[in-house]
Amino acid sequence: MNPSDTIELAAVQMSSHDDASHNLDRARALVLDAARKGARLVLLPENLAYMGPEDGKRALAESLDPPEGRIARTLSMAASDAGVYVIAGGIPERNDDPKRPFNTCAVFAPDGSLIARYRKIHLFGVDLPDGTRIDESLANTAGTETVCVDIDGWKVGLSICYDVRFPELYRRLVDQGAELIVVPAAFTLATGKDHWHVLMRARAIESQCYLVASGQWGKHPGARFTYGKSIIVDPWGEVIAQCSEGEGVCVATAQRAYLERVRKNLPALAHRRL
Repeated sequence: MNPSDTIELAAVQMSSHDDASHNLDRARALVLDAARKGARLVLLPENLAYMGPEDGKRALAESLDPPEGRIARTLSMAASDAGVYVIAGGIPERNDDPKRPFNTCAVFAPDGSLIARYRKIHLFGVDLPDGTRIDESLANTAGTETVCVDIDGWKVGLSICYDVRFPELYRRLVDQGAELIVVPAAFTLATGKDHWHVLMRARAIESQCYLVASGQWGKHPGARFTYGKSIIVDPWGEVIAQCSEGEGVCVATAQRAYLERVRKNLPALAHRRL
């Protein structure tokens, strides 16, 4: 069997708060746990290092050129210690606007090197019925480029949370060769309970890709609640692994033969006209 015929995937679910040191310790421990469970690709959720007031997030922003900051060092070491690929959901990446860092998805190889990054394109903004207002554009700069990276012979498309509501992004990733899509997230409880599974399964079905979605779970500072239910979905739209309540890891195997069979038996991607 070709080594790239299968790949073991892990979705990590966290409950991050405003203590970055604790959050990073938990991220490392969960990566090691995923590796013990056999994972080769481990996805961490959005805001893995910090869930709290925006001033605190800005203070944590670091450059990835080179990736020598506190967050990047921790993730690099976790990848090399575990011998796995770590895809780290939104982390604050410093840029020319000190008040609005990028929300960046960073990919670390098993040797600890940074091999790809994606800066979140779609920034979430909403006024919730309970009076909570979330506007990412006030604290983040939007990215502009889609990114697909090679991991053990699999083409992996990168996205972050709110991106999942914009199918045109995933069409572009498929055009770049994506066979597997990752969605690190911090989905609000209010939207997650109704839309999380529907959106993740829809993106997998229409893209005919495996999809890994890692979420934040629980109550965070500022009365923010996230939905969790981190999942792995196959190209037919079946949920093949899911985390329960609290922190945890779920693992599943992506099989290229199955992906190719789905695309052959229902050649929707080949029938595109627009």
